Amino acid sequence: MEGVGSALYTSHVKIYCSGIGGIGLSAYAALQRSRGQSISGSDHTESALIADLRSQGIAVTLTQDGSAVPSDADLFVYSEAIPADAPERRRAAELKIPTRSYFAALGDLSRASRVIAVCGTHGKSSTTAMSTRVLLEAGLDPTIIVGTKLSELEGRNWRKGAGDLFLLEACEYRRSFLHLSPDIILLTTADGDHFDAFRSMEDYRQAFIDFIDLLPADGVVLTHMGDPDCAVIVRQTHRRSIDVDGLALPTLSVPGAHMQRNAQLVLGLSDVLALDRGATLRALKGYAGCWRRMEVKGTIGDDIVVIDDYGHHPTEVRATVGALHEAYGKRRLVVVFQPHMHDRTLKLYDAFTKAFYGADLVVIADVYEARKDVETARVDLKKFVQDIVEGSGVATLHGGSLTAVEQKLKGGGFLQPHDVVLFLGAGDITTLASAMME
Repeated sequence: MEGVGSALYTSHVKIYCSGIGGIGLSAYAALQRSRGQSISGSDHTESALIADLRSQGIAVTLTQDGSAVPSDADLFVYSEAIPADAPERRRAAELKIPTRSYFAALGDLSRASRVIAVCGTHGKSSTTAMSTRVLLEAGLDPTIIVGTKLSELEGRNWRKGAGDLFLLEACEYRRSFLHLSPDIILLTTADGDHFDAFRSMEDYRQAFIDFIDLLPADGVVLTHMGDPDCAVIVRQTHRRSIDVDGLALPTLSVPGAHMQRNAQLVLGLSDVLALDRGATLRALKGYAGCWRRMEVKGTIGDDIVVIDDYGHHPTEVRATVGALHEAYGKRRLVVVFQPHMHDRTLKLYDAFTKAFYGADLVVIADVYEARKDVETARVDLKKFVQDIVEGSGVATLHGGSLTAVEQKLKGGGFLQPHDVVLFLGAGDITTLASAMME
């Protein structure tokens, strides 16, 4: 049963979240708990996010056979990672519990607010993080849901605010963001991704056109009109746009021109909200990054720097490797990359092979199979490694499983004093970054 409106949230309700450990749904669950709702949920494995949810009084089970779904639940919210035939979704249907996807539920929850939506192929979390810092330092009191963990939010991915602003990440996957009611949109980039859900670049762009056209008559989209993909999209919409390319490139405490371009969007947002320009620039100057976005985990051994990053698209790989190459000068840069899905790797194959320029050594881990139920073709990793050697001009090897990669890295003679080791990917490679610190 679909079609649950925001009226459901006007009183105490019992909500069950399937896939509650996801970065988005975990934030939704915690925010709803802070608003006095009764929350429980499930996921398939333990994580720091789940531990944090439990610390807030949210019951989370690792059993997803349907038995944990309360028969008296008022709402069943599921992550996009939970397929339609999953036992919990089937059980919710049997019990006739009103059902919403995460983004549909988020749309219901945020509809009465003034929504600032950050969308785009890359840079959503970093741009939302910078916006968070600016809004909070300006003395505003926004509600926030972000796809990473922020020091500005005490290491969490959500904030309950008392003001009318609701800052959130808007994901295009399966056109999820069309459930939202944006008032201000920040469009970072639009060079294409998720081609398991989009038929073509035209189809991908159309999703963004449709999203921008959701803006009210007085709404506005901020973007880089010098970016041809963004320009094509915005010119086909019927809403006011602001080109931030003419604004200063703010100084940040993280490296990378791509980060400064994200900050330009935040500077534009500051102007739309009539915030003090100088205060905004000072807030941005103090921005030092967020969880899994060029996150410096620490130093091990002979001054070896360990960095963790979520990048899993060739554009993100190229930008992150380039930024770290520039930031660390002559130090050897070792990149450990875990491809995320066979489908994405194959459809963006040529771009991936050219994305590692600037690294000194690349180690390719086995592919993280996020959606085994929909993938059929598989990456030939031996060929992939050789094609990276030729396309990026960098020594590359296949490291195998994460366990095998860890053994190799911790073995004598592989890493050298003063190396910078970047762990890159959207899968579970982040556990390897943490393991290195142990």
